[in-house]
Amino acid sequence: MSDIIQLLPDSVANQIAAGEVIQRPASVIKELVENSVDAGAKTINVLVVDSGRTSIQVIDDGKGMSETDARLSFERHATSKIRNAGDLFELQTMGFRGEALASIAAVAQVELKTRTSGEDIGTMLSVAASKVTGQEPVSCPVGSNFLVQNLFFNVPVRRKFLKSNSTELSNIVTAFERIALVNPQINFTLHSNGTEMFNLRAGGVRQRIVDVFGKRINHDLLPLSVDTTICRISGFVGKPEASKKKNVQQYFFVNGRYMKHPYFHKAVMTSYERLIPAGEQIPYFIYMEVEPHDIDVNIHPTKTEIKFENEHTIWQILMAAVKEAVGKFSDVPTIDFDTEGKPDIPVFDAGNKGIPVPKVDINPVYNPFKETPVSNYIPENWEQLYTVPETSQIKEMPLFADKPADESPDVVEEKSPVHYQYKGKYIMTAVKSGLMIIDQHRAHIRVLYENYMQQLEGRSGSVQKVLFPEVVQLDRKEAIVMAKVKSEMEKLGFDISDLGGDSYAINGVPSGIEGINVVELVHEMMATAAEKGVGVASDINHSLALSLARNAAIPQGQVLNNDEMENLVNELFACSNVNYTPDGKNILTIFKQHEIDRLLG
Repeated sequence: MSDIIQLLPDSVANQIAAGEVIQRPASVIKELVENSVDAGAKTINVLVVDSGRTSIQVIDDGKGMSETDARLSFERHATSKIRNAGDLFELQTMGFRGEALASIAAVAQVELKTRTSGEDIGTMLSVAASKVTGQEPVSCPVGSNFLVQNLFFNVPVRRKFLKSNSTELSNIVTAFERIALVNPQINFTLHSNGTEMFNLRAGGVRQRIVDVFGKRINHDLLPLSVDTTICRISGFVGKPEASKKKNVQQYFFVNGRYMKHPYFHKAVMTSYERLIPAGEQIPYFIYMEVEPHDIDVNIHPTKTEIKFENEHTIWQILMAAVKEAVGKFSDVPTIDFDTEGKPDIPVFDAGNKGIPVPKVDINPVYNPFKETPVSNYIPENWEQLYTVPETSQIKEMPLFADKPADESPDVVEEKSPVHYQYKGKYIMTAVKSGLMIIDQHRAHIRVLYENYMQQLEGRSGSVQKVLFPEVVQLDRKEAIVMAKVKSEMEKLGFDISDLGGDSYAINGVPSGIEGINVVELVHEMMATAAEKGVGVASDINHSLALSLARNAAIPQGQVLNNDEMENLVNELFACSNVNYTPDGKNILTIFKQHEIDRLLG
């Protein structure tokens, strides 16, 4: 029997390793920028063309590499940070496994120019598909300049599965922001197709957060700080009124590294119980420092999932720190009224005889325990206040027909029923099979969604001009989405003007949504479109129509008269799907007659 186990060729092994480390252009930027941070760079410039498909360039002014180091850096498991196994548990830098450059070079064409401060001439090295194609001396500044071109050129299947340019650019911005937020001492720039997206100057943590996400977030941040023998926690959490359903900035960092940690996230959100509406999230930027040997950062190829030795203890410390930060903000400050220029209101003077003191008449013989005839409390016009209808005036509620086996539940008859509203939330109406209960908010979402989809797919929605235009300031990721969906929003009935600097003026809104907070609506629409992806026109239409319908729908708790309930029910049953909202939530249910009989029997 012949042997069946054999060693993989290096080219194949490198591509397998690359599949774990390099998943998209954003992965390349993460690895290269982290290496620049580890090299002690004070300025890091990132330039991408076609969202990284064509090229990615990372230029830093770090310490650079010698000719030998430049050549070795592209070998697998080559590292400057580990000398023995014990070093694995004392790491305080980013990349360390020596796979990043080897993985990038396995699936792209890479050119490196680098020089150290002790050398007059630098080195240029070219690598493609793990093979060195050239090496020669070159004149270049101190630091490293990586140019990565034609990512996945030799793995066409991987290249095919890249998302749209806007989606990949959004991923690049996300990776860039994570590194920039934890390194405020470094100058960063990001250019896309020659256009500057970020120009971040070195400064403090709060200033870096504001530079990345805009000035409006500055008013929502509460400082957080606690120092214990187990960990040091600092950063900022949001005020309770800053909570939102979507597009909330939430970041955990440990020892200068971004991480995802659902357990610690729960600690933060638990601190806001009963302070924010259910289902909403709060922004936070939390920086942790722990002993390197107390964490394991190498349990996932992207190193975003981190294991802590004292997880439960840190959870309690974190929750206490957040509660303290929110508690300090909630303290009622001393109010210092500004009275300059205000009218002088005289203080009441009891000795002023010109103002008579009001008199109160009392009954000195009143006895609250003495029985009083009930008839004394019945108003004379009680018959007008409480009218009981005659039996002839009470009409039997008409019923709907039985539901065919393959159709919607209990089709509505042509003649109008007498509907009932329960707690301003549900519409109840009798059908032949029992009692139908409709969620009015979800029903209206379905009706509006189908109306907006028709406007997007065919005709344009009517515009309602606003008296004073609203200015919306978007962050970079929102601006990327806006550039993609602006034309679709205009079909819905928005009148939008680009003011530059990621600011937009909303001059008009779709008819029928007057009174809605337009700024919050636009932010939510950008978040929804980003979640669903903006690569396909139908996906964009669905995301925008759903977001607009959610905001414009009748809220839960709004009292409806019978005509309004009748119209809503009729419009619902004219929809293509009466059972579910566009995002799959139940709209109605039927309480079967036999179940009612059983409960009352």
